[in-house]
Amino acid sequence: MQLDPASGWCQGVRICPSPNFNARPEGEISLLVIHNISLPPAQFLTGKVQEFFQNRLDVTEHPYFAGIADLRVSAHFLIERDGTVTQFVSCLERAWHAGVSCFEGRETCNDFSVGIELEGTDDLPFTDAQYQALTDLTRQLQSAFTGITAQRICGHSDIAPGRKTDPGPAFDWARYRAALAKATQEEEEQQ
Repeated sequence: MQLDPASGWCQGVRICPSPNFNARPEGEISLLVIHNISLPPAQFLTGKVQEFFQNRLDVTEHPYFAGIADLRVSAHFLIERDGTVTQFVSCLERAWHAGVSCFEGRETCNDFSVGIELEGTDDLPFTDAQYQALTDLTRQLQSAFTGITAQRICGHSDIAPGRKTDPGPAFDWARYRAALAKATQEEEEQQ
C-alpha cells in the first residue's frame, strides 16, 4: 500500500467511496483515531460495514440495523479481520468518524484527524493480520502527515470518554506501539 499525499488516497487498497464526508477546515492533519466496528455486532467479513458507510445498508436484514438506519457515518479506512484495507474517504477530506470529541482541549476531532476502523469488538482479540496492516498504514500516514506523532495516536474512547469505548480492552496498545516503533526504526536505518 502506498499513500499519495497529494490526493489523500492509498494505492494498493480496496477503494469504496462513501458520501459521508465534507471538506476539512484549513489546518493540519495531526491525529489518528483507532476505532472498532462489526455489523452485525461480533459478526465479521459480512460486507455490512462497507454498505453502512455508503448508506446502502438494508435495515431489514438484521434487527440491530434498525437502530443505526438514520446514521450517516464513515471512516477513512477499515481493516478487516484478514488484514484487507478498504478506504472510504480521502485523508484530505473530513470523514465522519469521531462525533462529539475532544483531544488535548481541542474539540471536533474530525476536523484534524484520520479515522481507522478495525473490524472487531471491544472484547474479542484482533488478528495478527490486522496489527500488521494497521502498523503499515500508520507508517504511511505518519510519512504523509508529520503531525501524526506517536503521542497523537489514540482510541475513540480517549477522545469521547463516557460515550465511546472502542477500540476496547481487547486492543493491544503495547503490541501496536512496539510494532510501530520497530517499523519506524527500520525505516530510519534504511535511509
